[in-house]
Amino acid sequence: MKKFFNYLLSLFYVLAGVNHFFNPNLYMEIMPGFLPWHYLLVIISGILEIILGIIVLIPSLRRYGAWGIIFLLIVIFPANIQMAVNWYYDDNPYLWLAIIRLPIQILLIAWAWVYTKKL
Repeated sequence: MKKFFNYLLSLFYVLAGVNHFFNPNLYMEIMPGFLPWHYLLVIISGILEIILGIIVLIPSLRRYGAWGIIFLLIVIFPANIQMAVNWYYDDNPYLWLAIIRLPIQILLIAWAWVYTKKL
């Protein structure tokens, strides 16, 4: 099962990274205002998600990829907060999804944490 979820982890991040190129505006809308170069940061984070998603499939690099995913999830957390704030002020009916997304980050970190150790 651990290998299956490793493949699923990889697929999840590769697809999430690819989505940054197909829907950059979605990500730019949730970028905190204090950050510069929103478009560039969206592209960089997409590239990192793809690379890290691939790296977790390589046994000798898996731990580094998992740690990279954990670091990335921590770094992008302010964007998830910004999304919830934006949706609150916009009276978005899907605000509950943005709020649920916040603790889901902890689950995603825990999922990657599993792969910081040998399989």
